[in-house]
Amino acid sequence: IIMAMLCLLALTSFSLAIPSSIVGEGCNGQRCNKYEGVAESGMEFGGKDIPGIPDKDYVLPTNDSVAYFYGKRMNLIRIPFLWERIQPTLQGPLDAAYLGLLAKIVANVTSNEGMYALLDVHNYMRYRGVVVGEAGSNVTADDFADLWTKIAGVWGDKNKDSQIMFGLMNEPHDMNTSTIVHNMNTAIKAIRQQGSMNLITVCGNGYSGAHSWVGKGNQSNSYQMLLVEDPADNFVFEMHQYLDADNSGSHTECTLLNASERMEDATAWLRTNNKKAILGEFAGADNANCTTGIRSMMNFLAQNNDVWAGWSWWAAGPWWGPYMYSLEPNPPCPGRDKPQEALLQPYLPTDESEHNPTMKTFTALLENASEDEMDMMLQMINSKKHTSV
Repeated sequence: IIMAMLCLLALTSFSLAIPSSIVGEGCNGQRCNKYEGVAESGMEFGGKDIPGIPDKDYVLPTNDSVAYFYGKRMNLIRIPFLWERIQPTLQGPLDAAYLGLLAKIVANVTSNEGMYALLDVHNYMRYRGVVVGEAGSNVTADDFADLWTKIAGVWGDKNKDSQIMFGLMNEPHDMNTSTIVHNMNTAIKAIRQQGSMNLITVCGNGYSGAHSWVGKGNQSNSYQMLLVEDPADNFVFEMHQYLDADNSGSHTECTLLNASERMEDATAWLRTNNKKAILGEFAGADNANCTTGIRSMMNFLAQNNDVWAGWSWWAAGPWWGPYMYSLEPNPPCPGRDKPQEALLQPYLPTDESEHNPTMKTFTALLENASEDEMDMMLQMINSKKHTSV
């Protein structure tokens, strides 16, 4: 109990340590976008080792990490995983062991009131390296639909605002955009035929970059993505946008200092066509230019929240270590916030009421604490009062 209380005390302290000069600047203390969170990466690691071994080739995000971000009042956890692991044979059953691990993190996320889990098939529209649905491919749109039929059989919900959301496929690339749309439409139809009304996110071609979404010709995302069909009309597009020179998210330096330079065309397309999107991946390192770029991106998303339904930072997870974009606290909880966390906080709600999840959990732990544990906690709290700023 005492370690859990230490962790929660740290979360509470960090949540309250945001400089007063920036609290609420985003949206007056309210949530700027409906979905605001981070990718808890790990289940998709070790893609060359299939099926792989847990905690050796891939890793399950921790309960403490999810609690940390919930304590920061984020309400979205994107969960990348691999198709080959959850379904080792096309059209075959889902792997019970891997599915069980995935179910643990999903249950952990959705046990938090108002928190959403976005299931993300992190395969780039490939299966064992084979492009899905292209001419001559032995992996078909029906195979893709079968995967989602079985996932919907586990997590399908008749509620359109279900806490579990379906990210059909991460970052398709180097293929016909019309094939991507056919694959997506086949999967969407299969999901809806199951009676599942969960929100669906749809990525486009070219790694789903917002900067290149609007293009010329009938294979552009801006042309083909208007052909996405959802009988339930409950989907959003998922775009990604990094701040470095080549939009790849692989460089420390940020060159995008004004988000509108790479976001305005896609945003206008969404508004013109009465569509919505989430920014499923974005990030920047800890330096002056990236700080400027991140603030610009957050302001842009907040100011255009009529079409930008949400965002998910890339990334967090127990194995990222010193990765330049990681939001995982260092060391793990109780730990120190990463610098970029403070840049996101003004755009999250600032409610410190009885609904604060950290305080509710902390109270429950206190009720079950021994007398010695209570004495230790009181000493810590008193010490904290005298040393806080």
